Order: sequence, then C-alpha cells, then structure tokens
Amino acid sequence: MASGVLLAVEDLQTFYGKSHVLRGVSFTVPPGEITVLLGRNGAGKTTTLRSIMGLTPPRGGTIRFKGEDITGRAPHHVFRRGVGYVPEGRQIFPHLDVGENLRLAERAGGDGTRWTLARIFEYFPVLRERWRQKGRSLSGGEQQMLAIARALAGHPELLMLDEPSQGLAPRLVRELETLMLRLKGEGVTILLVEQNARMALAVSDRVLVLGKGAVVFSGPIAEFRRREQELKGRYLSV
Repeated sequence: MASGVLLAVEDLQTFYGKSHVLRGVSFTVPPGEITVLLGRNGAGKTTTLRSIMGLTPPRGGTIRFKGEDITGRAPHHVFRRGVGYVPEGRQIFPHLDVGENLRLAERAGGDGTRWTLARIFEYFPVLRERWRQKGRSLSGGEQQMLAIARALAGHPELLMLDEPSQGLAPRLVRELETLMLRLKGEGVTILLVEQNARMALAVSDRVLVLGKGAVVFSGPIAEFRRREQELKGRYLSV
C-alpha cells in the first residue's frame, strides 16, 4: 500500500449503456479519515461508489485498494478484501430477521475478529432487542442501523456510505454524525456520499466535489471552507 493511501482511483471511465457518467475521475482516500464526496444530483457520486464496489464496472481506469488492483472485481471479492458498502435506500433483506441479515454478512465478509456481534451490539443496542424481527418491520432509522451493522460485520477497513441520512429524523442524523466519528476513532476509514452538506462537512477531514462526472475539487476541509461559496455556487447549488 502506498504510504498514506488506502484507496486510489485513477482516470475512472464508467458508462450506463451509452451514457458516459464518470469522465476520468481520479482521487485518493487516506486511511483513518472521513472523506466526503459532494455534487449535484447526477454528478456521478453513487456511480463512483458502485464502480469501486464492482456493481457498475468501469470501462477504463484503475481502482487500487491497499495497493491491490480491484478494478472490475466482483462485489463479493471487494467486500472480502475489506470494503464495506451501505447503498442508498439501505437494501437490507426485508424478509430475513435482524440476526439472519447479520449472519449472512459475517459469512460473506473477510477474516477478522474486530466486529463481533457483541461489539456491534455496543454500537447498535436496539439490534439486540430486534434480533428476531423481520427487516421489513423495522423503522427507517433501525433499518439504517442494520445496514451499517451488516457492513461492519464484514470487518471493513473502508466503509462507503451512500446517503445514510436520507429519510432520517434530525435526532437520528445527529446520532449518525456521532456514529461516524466513533467509527473513525476505531480506525475505520469512511467514504461518504451525502446530500446533507452541513452534516457531511461537520464530520469530514477531506472533501471531493464532482461536477458532470469529473473531480473539480479535492482537498482538506480547511481548503474547502476557504473556497466554500465559490464551490457551492458553481457545483453544489440546485
């Protein structure tokens, strides 16, 4: 692994059919930090995460995780290498109970002892109470907790979160902020896609801004703050 780099994306070219969505996206994610990926709807944020995860394989460019080329590898391989992914809309298994959702992730994930069920329950005590409850019967906030817990059960070094605050009440958004900072304190690196810019910028160390499928800004949060009005006006305002 290159010094100071956990994930390296270079010249990513990703298409949906004939639509060219990512046009030469390049960036790095350092270990132990929270990096937020901002941009208008349609800028390519979700596609970037899906390309890394192998769900929408790119047609060009390279993705390296801990120095290993994972470009176009199957999602289960990327997961086992140490990349956790919580997609937009959570996508838990609604007909399985909480325990079954977590056990599936445990079996599919990489080797590790860090995120045992006991440890996960320290972070999400409500999941212990809901252990035999079907995923579909959980509240939106509980489903989001389960989705994040399921990703952690695979012992990730990098956790990618796509719009985790979507549909959550303000109190739960604040709890999500605290959770991300706790995970960072545990050494989990986070790549965050989030429309709630206030929340995202409050927890982030580094900022990436996408505009029309290309990275138009990459830098530490302090540098973003210096250029915030310009960047928001050009690339983030609706």
